Amino acid sequence: MRQIRWFFQGAGVVMGTLLVLIGCTYDAAVQRLSLAEQSEFYTYRKIMTTAQEHTYLAKATAAERTAYLSEIGLAQRFQALDPLDRDAVKGGWPRVGMSADALRFVWGEPYSTAGDARRYAHWHYLGSSFGRGHSSYPLGGFGNRVDVYLVAGKVVGWVDVAPSTEENQGDGRRR
Repeated sequence: MRQIRWFFQGAGVVMGTLLVLIGCTYDAAVQRLSLAEQSEFYTYRKIMTTAQEHTYLAKATAAERTAYLSEIGLAQRFQALDPLDRDAVKGGWPRVGMSADALRFVWGEPYSTAGDARRYAHWHYLGSSFGRGHSSYPLGGFGNRVDVYLVAGKVVGWVDVAPSTEENQGDGRRR
């Protein structure tokens, strides 16, 4: 029994070390980009898959990275946005009236959704809206969420929701 516990503790240390090193490598890859390239990366990063991000960052030149965005169709998706939406995406903050696709560029895929964005939808994001900008790690208290409301494919508003004390700590009652 003692050997199994030591094994799991050792495996935990190795996994933790690997996660830290991977994070450092990722941050270093982003930092080696010029400021213009970092801006381009942050414009597209929220809608890229992890594999696409790594492929983008592994490209040797800015021209290769830009060509890759066209190859996977993200550059065309961005150019298809309304000019006001493109400005909001570059600013890293949503706006009332922006399209659902533009919201994905700003905040990524929602944690959960209800409804149909082409009619009426309610999207949920984890964290706080105040920390969802260009940061890789959304800020906000544990359990916070942002509820976004869409009508006819357009954002009509959003609200930050902090869970109640009961939701965070429980009150011992079943609901």
